[in-house]
Amino acid sequence: MKILHTVESYLPAMHGMQKVVQQISEKLVLLGHEVTIATKFSSERLDLIINGVGIQSFKLSGNSVEGINGTQDEKDRYINFIINGNFDIVSNFAAQQWATDILLPHLDRIKSKKIFIPTGFSKLNDSRYQSYYNNMGDWLKNYDCNIFLSDDYQDINFAREHGVEKLTVIANAASYDEFFGLKDDDIRQSLKIGNDEFLLLIVGSHTGLKGHSEAMSIYRRANIINSTLLIVGNHTLYKSFFKTILINLLKEILNFFSFITKKKYVSSCYHSCSIKARWYNFLFYLKSNKKKIIVKDFNRIDTLRAYSAADLFLFPSNIECSPLVLFEAMASKTPFLASSAGNSVEIAALTKGGLILPTIKKEDGYSNVKINESVKLLENLYENNHLRADLQRNGYDSWLNFYTWEIITKQYESLYLTLLS
Repeated sequence: MKILHTVESYLPAMHGMQKVVQQISEKLVLLGHEVTIATKFSSERLDLIINGVGIQSFKLSGNSVEGINGTQDEKDRYINFIINGNFDIVSNFAAQQWATDILLPHLDRIKSKKIFIPTGFSKLNDSRYQSYYNNMGDWLKNYDCNIFLSDDYQDINFAREHGVEKLTVIANAASYDEFFGLKDDDIRQSLKIGNDEFLLLIVGSHTGLKGHSEAMSIYRRANIINSTLLIVGNHTLYKSFFKTILINLLKEILNFFSFITKKKYVSSCYHSCSIKARWYNFLFYLKSNKKKIIVKDFNRIDTLRAYSAADLFLFPSNIECSPLVLFEAMASKTPFLASSAGNSVEIAALTKGGLILPTIKKEDGYSNVKINESVKLLENLYENNHLRADLQRNGYDSWLNFYTWEIITKQYESLYLTLLS
């Protein structure tokens, strides 16, 4: 098959949607198919073929509601590339971003089999997106199939309410190649974490919505001595070393009192996390309770090592669709405690690999964990070695049998072939 996957951004950018598209695309290549990615231009992308996957880049960004950045000529070039590309399959990954939004009014012009993977409709309850979602029901019907990551989340429920019949569910996953036989390779030693210390891990970009602040609040209150909370997430670096220092210093100053006021003065989750960690570590030192918080920006290899070393994965996120990190935690034999954001409840029920923190879901679609109740659940799980072992075993077995990218990619391949036949 000649397959095109469209995604907002791709390697060297690193984020959840990029990981999904990369895993599926590269494994489809290994199965003998020709796969191309249409994505945003990056000056740091040096190769037009990455691990067998072709890259076509466009100087476009944004979305149709908040504005698509780029010239009309570039938009036309993107549309014509897809219409005239003679692809068997065109799959649009994620709504609310330019690579999908530009195509929505032109779906009837695309003769390839068209697949849409909405990934959550995170702005469904945002009034600014009302017109966008007023049209979404008709757009969904113009696709040959719509793939949802959960059987009970707002995107698939929206589709059903609007009479969309061409839909299926294919879950997220974690890579067998990355996680099978994974070892921590002394990551504890490099971070000065004792082998007898209880290690809690949270992995998520510093967007301000991945639950870093909540994780620190839960951990600070929890009676878990001789332990470490490790926060792993990427943050912005600038090409100029001096610009990086200056911008980071200004953000540090502006956000210095954010841990008191609860107000984020600039978008700087990484720096807020760093400040809070230093303050809490000072309090831990005064109490002599052998607790500490470490904030790190790891590469992928070190992130995998951290997964392997962790005793528990803590993920009180505010907004998700189907969190990849829960599958990665299970693949690393690490039980999880997560908010109910996205389809985390469904993942926990299907895999028995973790527990759900008491969570309040707001009308705007965002979630907030109940801190005090979450503290009690964390303390109970910390004390219950047998339950943690059961969750670890259940989650790993479920991942290995049902949720590797190798298994999931074959489900995509089967769907693609069925549509073509």
